[in-house]
Amino acid sequence: MIAIIDYQMGNLRSVQKGFERVGFAAEITSDPARLAAADKVVLPGVGAFGDAMAELRNRGLIEPIRDLIAAGKPFLGICLGLQLLFDVGYEGGEHAGLGVLRGKVVRFDLPSGFKVPHMGWNEGRFVRPAPVLEGLPDGTHFYFVHSYYVVPEDPSLVAIETTYGHPFCAMIWRDNLFATQFHPEKSQADGLRLLRNFAKL
Repeated sequence: MIAIIDYQMGNLRSVQKGFERVGFAAEITSDPARLAAADKVVLPGVGAFGDAMAELRNRGLIEPIRDLIAAGKPFLGICLGLQLLFDVGYEGGEHAGLGVLRGKVVRFDLPSGFKVPHMGWNEGRFVRPAPVLEGLPDGTHFYFVHSYYVVPEDPSLVAIETTYGHPFCAMIWRDNLFATQFHPEKSQADGLRLLRNFAKL
């Protein structure tokens, strides 16, 4: 069973439908026991970093998420779900993240002519051949909607890099942990392939 963490941030149903379209059932839940029983866990999200951390805290989900990742369970973060994995985010102040990965989340500071948020299709440069990218060619385009991006302390975490004004991390991979800045569930056939690859791990 694939569990999608429900903390009232983002369109959880679109992620669930993405898995269903590639033949895998996914359950939306905020129950730590259900998450622990799942084969794989997904942390999606759209919205503000600080609000998201407050929701996770209020629902008692911070330690269960850390424990799931530490236990080696396949884990996929999407968009805000990538950003929350890091130490600190600077959206509307300074907010502590989950601290699973070392690094920070910062706002795009771009020359005039670049709109923020970064929204739409952009090319991914594959830095490392992560298992969830099987069958996808370097240069695959994915769909993005974000004003902030992650800056990992360890550059070897980066699996995909994308350029918008300057290069930034579009996906990380470490062992059982995968997380994308783009939305695979909105990235048509190639995004669905990524979800299928994750579901089949």
